[in-house]
Amino acid sequence: MAAHAGVSVATVSRILSGTYPSAPATRTKVLRAVRELDYVANANARGLAGASSRSVAIIVNSVVSPHYAHVAQGVQTQAAIEGKLCIVGTTGGDAERELATVQLMREEHAECVILVGNVVADDAYRERMGEYARALALAGSQLVLCGRPTLGPDVPALVVEYDNTGGAYAITSHLLSAGHRRILFLGRRDSYTTPESRIAGYRKALADHNVPHDADLEVVGSMERREGYRMINEKLAAGPRDFTAVFAGNDLLAAGARQALREHGLRIPEDVSMVGFDDLPPSADIDLTTVHVPHEELGRTAVRMALARARDKSDPAEHVMLGTHIVVRDSVRPLIRPDAP
Repeated sequence: MAAHAGVSVATVSRILSGTYPSAPATRTKVLRAVRELDYVANANARGLAGASSRSVAIIVNSVVSPHYAHVAQGVQTQAAIEGKLCIVGTTGGDAERELATVQLMREEHAECVILVGNVVADDAYRERMGEYARALALAGSQLVLCGRPTLGPDVPALVVEYDNTGGAYAITSHLLSAGHRRILFLGRRDSYTTPESRIAGYRKALADHNVPHDADLEVVGSMERREGYRMINEKLAAGPRDFTAVFAGNDLLAAGARQALREHGLRIPEDVSMVGFDDLPPSADIDLTTVHVPHEELGRTAVRMALARARDKSDPAEHVMLGTHIVVRDSVRPLIRPDAP
């Protein structure tokens, strides 16, 4: 294949492993050779000397994060029902590592490769992941995007996601219906798919309720507990409190924010109302109103879709959107305005 592409064997190896920062023209030549020679399919055929693949792969940021762990549990549960082995890879949130891990799963001839959760979706990433999706399809495998948006109409990938924007719209509307107009949003991260879709729902709810958008109420940070703690501390240190409610981008942020508010002598919900997103088990322990995400069903649906497509290429299921809903607990109080009678 190296001769067909006009490059060295080492260059081919590094490009296919996702570890070679090659010029676009060189990568294009190698990938064209892959398609023309059906390289992955031939490698797969050699690997089939004994038996067909019986594994599904899931790639997550971390196995200790509750969000990813619950989705992975759903994948494992459905894989066991289907008689498949589940292979788990982690990326630490690194896009290059994710691409390299997809390549490793290709080499293991997994029947499907399931990518879970948030990603920085820039053009370079989309182009390379699209190439990998096509290579997986050539090998008879299937890329599944779980909890993240499509890579485009020309990329052979299945998509199963949940209604991030609708959930954020509903939970923001819940606060607005309780009279809150100064709602602090924790966890804005531009170019990251999950926070962007949640803040889109937040902004739409404000607009639909005729509440002016205030960029100072959107605080930038990652989706970790310590970040919720940091963001609240920094916001309160910057001046008098200018918010009556907090929309934490996920439940981990809410837990950190709750700790910071309590250290400042502020009670939830008496002084500050708070909502989260995910409905992971700890949210019930802190009585948090939040958005329920069907984590395990996401994983199970991803496996079912991929294996159904493997059995029947004409299966129409390519994009499934699972619903979200509010779980009301005791972290929101109606706002009593100072001028109220």
